[in-house]
Amino acid sequence: MKRVAIYGLGSIGTLIAKEVLKKGHKIVAVIDIDPSKVGKDVGVLLNLGEKLGVRVTNNPEVLKEAKPQVTLHATGSYLDRVFDQLIHVIRSGSNLISTCETLAYPYYRYPKLARVLDEESKKHGVVVLGSGVNPGFIFDTLIMLLTAVCLRIDKISAKRIIDVSKRRLQFVKKVGIGLSQKEFYERLRRGQITGHVGYAESIMLLSDSLGIKLDKIEEKQEPIISKRPVEVYGMQVREGCVIGLRGVGSGYVRNNEFIRLELIAYVGAKDHEELVIEGEPKMQWINETGVHGDKATVAMITNLINSIDKLEPGLRTMKDLVLISYRA
Repeated sequence: MKRVAIYGLGSIGTLIAKEVLKKGHKIVAVIDIDPSKVGKDVGVLLNLGEKLGVRVTNNPEVLKEAKPQVTLHATGSYLDRVFDQLIHVIRSGSNLISTCETLAYPYYRYPKLARVLDEESKKHGVVVLGSGVNPGFIFDTLIMLLTAVCLRIDKISAKRIIDVSKRRLQFVKKVGIGLSQKEFYERLRRGQITGHVGYAESIMLLSDSLGIKLDKIEEKQEPIISKRPVEVYGMQVREGCVIGLRGVGSGYVRNNEFIRLELIAYVGAKDHEELVIEGEPKMQWINETGVHGDKATVAMITNLINSIDKLEPGLRTMKDLVLISYRA
């Protein structure tokens, strides 16, 4: 049993907290800025039917008093926006596992912040790890494991298809459902919607693990337009408006596409994943049911609680937990 803190009690954080308790761990602190949650007992907010004796606070200093062994963090996708939160956790002496997508491989977008996190975590003797379902598993860790039986790799392709209507409302909003094509691009540019975050992080995790030096990385996302009216979460989406998106991340070696990651998410899609490794031998992995993103994220974060004990203090990635993979 571990002493666990929850940083962020939103939709994912709530699911994480419930799973932590199911796994027999003890929640010793919960941090959130929502005024409707601050001061309330966590057991009441989780609808457990009993109080836990732990109240939600908006003050991260509580971590120094509660002394969690690990803090599970779920507040944002971009490292620069959650950096101060992470520093608070590290300096409290707690290990840290975060759903922050860009923390999965922070050296790509935020090399300076990554160095600070690494230095601080080593100084305080704790592990910092970013993970989840994607980045964290489907587009990177799973592929790493599959490459272990390869003698040669020529190209890696991965495709994930998601039915948006089966995901939480926040996901529906972040892919721009109901917007016009013009609004989609404007809001994507302004950061008001994000679509999928982490193509490059998964690509870098993979290339780093395989020992492949990439010349460049490209990311792009475009809307999928409805050909007829549809309804999702009680919202009517007119013909000609956005019902999802298609995104691609590519990593190149000598101008040749070596890694291609494709995410297709729209209302009514058939959940599906397919990974193809061209080389010797060639492999194709197919999941015809698809991985439920929210449930898988919660599973990854909570299953990692005991795994981080295997890691040396510092800023780590999922590559450090994969025992074997192809190496160029």
